[in-house]
Amino acid sequence: MLGFLTARQAGLDDPLRLRRAESTRRVLGLKLNPDRDVDRVHGNGINTIDIEAIEGRYMLSGGADGVIVIYDLENCSGKPQYTCKAVCTVGRSSRYVHKFSVETVQWYPYDTGMFVSSSFDKTMKVWDTETLKPAEVFEFEGNVYSHHLSPIARKHSLVAVGTKNPKIQLCDLKSGSRIHVLQGHRAEVLSVRWSPRYEHILATASADSKVKVWDVRRASGSLFTLDQHNGDKSKAASEAVNTAHNGRVNGLCFTGDGLYLLTTGTDDRMRLWNSATGENTLVNYGKVCNESRKRLQFTVSRGCSPEFVFVPCGSSVAVYALHTGELVTMLRGHYNNVDCCEFHPDYQVRYAEGPGGDYVSERQMLGVRITENVSKGKGV
Repeated sequence: MLGFLTARQAGLDDPLRLRRAESTRRVLGLKLNPDRDVDRVHGNGINTIDIEAIEGRYMLSGGADGVIVIYDLENCSGKPQYTCKAVCTVGRSSRYVHKFSVETVQWYPYDTGMFVSSSFDKTMKVWDTETLKPAEVFEFEGNVYSHHLSPIARKHSLVAVGTKNPKIQLCDLKSGSRIHVLQGHRAEVLSVRWSPRYEHILATASADSKVKVWDVRRASGSLFTLDQHNGDKSKAASEAVNTAHNGRVNGLCFTGDGLYLLTTGTDDRMRLWNSATGENTLVNYGKVCNESRKRLQFTVSRGCSPEFVFVPCGSSVAVYALHTGELVTMLRGHYNNVDCCEFHPDYQVRYAEGPGGDYVSERQMLGVRITENVSKGKGV
């Protein structure tokens, strides 16, 4: 590290190289933080979290009890030991609360005045953060597994929605209506994800074992369907042609630059794809335990060299090197299944949340936050 600082001071090195080196060091030095906690609000499992990208200060969480909570992650006390406070809650007493489990929450990408939630009560709600009332409610025929707003879109305001229906719904926030459907899957759509590189490119994952990549400007079908065998029919059974996994595909995650797409499936495999060509890079991550019947939220680091993937894996979190598939470490200590994880490059803390309001935080890392299910009543 001193060598990096000396080279930077002398003008011989790129400051981004120093940042990458320090980010990587902190990822590899991840350890439990005994000094940080989070308010215990949820009374049941927490399925999803999201951290807004404007300030990196506020975190959303959605629970199996239908409750949504907004947390302030900033330490305003100045003390080394502190608890991140819940600044507002859409609780069971609210007339607007989701009736069943909240599966996805997401901040509006450009400001914190709005966020979107979707639920097994067959609705997606667009919330006004100030009033905590839904400005718009979209209703669907089946459970909503996943939704996603593009983090970069300027020419559209579409929300992609995956439901029990095989058709992907595109909802327009400006008009408040469903304007289009994407047809091609044959089973429920478990995960949807917009590209962080091209605002019209969307990836979808389904229980039919397939992952499709779409250009939503095209009236015809998908651009391509990911094939784990890269078109080699001799390696594929007749029923497994053009499948991304040999099971339900329930996890999607683009790398920060949008050049690669990661997928996870109930065949206990994770695969890395070239997002432009759909080619399977054949990186071998080994067995990646995945027993979830719903969407699996996992994440990729940003600003590190090499990049890392953080994947809920049973009661642990597996950390892999993105391009080699090497299992770097297993983050252990949870009592029950980890549900989802999120990465934020501006903080050096990782949060874990449990169904009884149990939380764990970890330090020495640029902002990994991981949500888990912990057996109710057990401390961490």
